[in-house]
Amino acid sequence: QVQLVESGGGLVQSGGSLRLSCAASGFTLDYYTIAWFRQAPGKEREGVSCLSTSDGNTYYADSVKGRFTISRDNAKNTVYLEMNSLKPEDTAVYYCAAGFLLGCTVRGRPRVEYDHWGQGTQVTVSS
Repeated sequence: QVQLVESGGGLVQSGGSLRLSCAASGFTLDYYTIAWFRQAPGKEREGVSCLSTSDGNTYYADSVKGRFTISRDNAKNTVYLEMNSLKPEDTAVYYCAAGFLLGCTVRGRPRVEYDHWGQGTQVTVSS
């Protein structure tokens, strides 16, 4: 079975840091573009970051650029999202996603279609 399992979410004060992990099983992340999305209550899903396996390019939403870092550890078949200088507006459910033979963008815009999705992990940033 193909599965993405997230961990690392929780409650943190404004200005703090968290590292989210997304462990893949049933497939090898080496061949997949990986991405992080988030969705806050009453708001639509938004792309946070992406790491392309096809060309190595990275993508960060303007709202997190300079604060978040996406990375992967192929030996552990795991993708990470390091989140620093967290703000209350970062509060959301965070999802990881993987897409085979995909880039981070489609016709110049962030890709939203992925083959596999994690279950989501809650990140809450207090004021």
